[in-house]
Order: sequence, then structure tokens, then C-alpha cells
Amino acid sequence: MAASPQPVSENPIDFRAPPPSPIASGRRSLVTNDEVLTEYLEHSLQVPDLILPDKFFPKQNSLENPPTIDLLALNLDEFDASLCKVVESIARNGCFQLVNHGISSELVSSVQAAATGIFQVPPEKRAEITRLPEKPYGFEEVHGEEVGSELSEEFVWCRDQGLKLTMERIAPIGYSNFSEKLETLMTDIEKVSGKILPSLLKNSQTKFVYGNDDMVQGKELGTVCCLYRHSQNVLEDEWDSSLRYDVIKMLIRGTDYSHALCLHLCDGSSEFHVYSKKGWVSFTPDKNALIVTTGDQIQAWSGGQYKHVIGRPIFKGEEDCISMAFLYSPPTFISNSQSNKENTISLGEQAIMAIFLTLVYQFLVYFYRNF
Repeated sequence: MAASPQPVSENPIDFRAPPPSPIASGRRSLVTNDEVLTEYLEHSLQVPDLILPDKFFPKQNSLENPPTIDLLALNLDEFDASLCKVVESIARNGCFQLVNHGISSELVSSVQAAATGIFQVPPEKRAEITRLPEKPYGFEEVHGEEVGSELSEEFVWCRDQGLKLTMERIAPIGYSNFSEKLETLMTDIEKVSGKILPSLLKNSQTKFVYGNDDMVQGKELGTVCCLYRHSQNVLEDEWDSSLRYDVIKMLIRGTDYSHALCLHLCDGSSEFHVYSKKGWVSFTPDKNALIVTTGDQIQAWSGGQYKHVIGRPIFKGEEDCISMAFLYSPPTFISNSQSNKENTISLGEQAIMAIFLTLVYQFLVYFYRNF
């Protein structure tokens, strides 16, 4: 007699345990023993050492006094072989000193004295003349309690009627006298710059393109003057932090105005700093020398031989000082821009000209056939 079938379990869930994990053999795999792979994994899984912004600071390099150009001895008509060595040095450092430039020291002092009243305009009135993208003149805007913002103040002056009218309204006393003197000084600066720029380009190694409007932005402003009031109310141990602020600000912000040359009037400064993308250098300026730095326009014209740099004087003394930086753009570009607009013929004028020429042609054909 056959055995009866076993009853089926009513619980459908299978409680069987999963199969056991394989037991590692005593012999390790070749991949596990690969020392190269193990070392790579150890290094790749480590968190890298991050260089935070406050730990990064460009290294300052001391520079022997840059080359000096004597404006009276400069040969402007012929290729000056003696200037070639000076040009090579300028191409490396983007800076040189100019002597016998003919700028009156009495005029400079009078402008600096008159500029003192500009920086005495109260903060509530400065808001009306704060520099903005659509208004590239006036006082520099200060955001909050910036480190080093009390060390210097900046005021940008240019030949703009809006600036004149606004300043005469908020600071009527002394501004007209200041503006007239600065206009005279700027005219002298432009004459000096007009002599230096062609000579530098003539002695450059690259054939430059002089007069290309596409290389210049903001040319409608012409030459711009940046006035700086350097405060001496700074403790000795605060100079390092203030210089760090100045360097980082220059490297990040750069300059807001396109220019060919920048001429610095900073007699009495203890140091002069030159900032570029590679870092910054410092030197002690000669007395009564005009410091000249190269701008973005001359860098474009020379094919990159001259580098765009930014210069700033440093004053260490007991009294506040005022320095001036003239950002020179040749007037050629302004006249070229205006002439291009005047010589442009509109589509309507072209259509009228075409109709006129067609009628003249038909008249000539008719006259030839009948007479």
C-alpha cells in the first residue's frame, strides 16, 4: 500500500536563510596586492590641502629704479637707437620715469591744494556724485567697512558738463578754481603724453596698428584724472593689512578706464607699486620725476610687447597727501569715432542715390538715340 502524501504547509513565506558569503581564501588576489593601485587609492581618497583666499597673497618683488627718459633729449623725428634698451626694460616692467618733462611744480602744488576742498565734501552730498557705470566720474563708492577704505579716497575728474554742473551745485566754493587749474594741468599732461607715445611705438619691435577704434572702449571720456587723498592716520602694524587690501583690489578690479599711458604725479611718495597679472613690484621714485605706466591700448598696438600694468604711490608721513594719475587716451580716437559717424551713409540716402543715377542713365540713353 502506497504511503499517503505529506500535507502542504499553509504558510507561503519562505524563511530560508540566504546562502553564506564566500569564505576568503588564505591567498589574496593579485589586485589586492597591487601596491601601485593601493597607493593611488590612498592618495585619491585624501582631502586636498586647500589654499584659502586669506592665505594667498602675491609675492612682492623689489625693483631697481626703472629706466629714466629725458624728454628734452628725446629724438622724436628719427629712430632713437639709445632708446631701444630703455624700451626693452619698459616692456618687462611696464613702468619708467620721465624727467625734464616741463610740468610746472607750482601748478601741480596749486591743484593739489585746491583738491583738498573736494575731499571735504560731506558724505551725504557725495551720494549724488558717486561713480556709477552710467556715470564714470565722481567719488569712489565704498561698500561697508572695507579694510583699508580709510587709507585713501578717490575722486575721478573728466571734461564732462554733468560733473561740472553737479559739483558747482553741491560744492560751489572753490570748485571752479580747482576745475580751471586741473584743466590747465591736464592740457600740459596731454602734450607730454603726445610726445612720448609715438616714440615708444616707433621704437617697439612690433608693427603697431595706430588708430583702430575697435581696440578702445570708453574713448568718449578722453583723458581722465584720478585724484587720491592718502590718509596718514594709520598705525604701523596696520600697513601690512592695508597693502594686502590694496594689492588684491588692484589685481581683481584693475582699472575702469581704457588708456594708452598713465602719468602719475606723486612727488614725495616713499614707494611706488606696480601691479600686473604676474604680481607686483615696488621701487623708490626719483625726486621731481613723472612716473609713467603702460595701459591696455598700448599693449594692443604693440602686439603685446608692452604690458598693461597699474601703478599706485605709497605715502608714509605725518600729513595727508594728494596724488594724481592721468589716464591718457590719444584724441585721434575721438576724432576717428566722430568722423566715422559723419561719413556713414544711411540706407535711405543710398536708395535715393541709386534712383538718381538710374534716371541720369536713362536720360543719357534717350539723348544719345534721338540726337
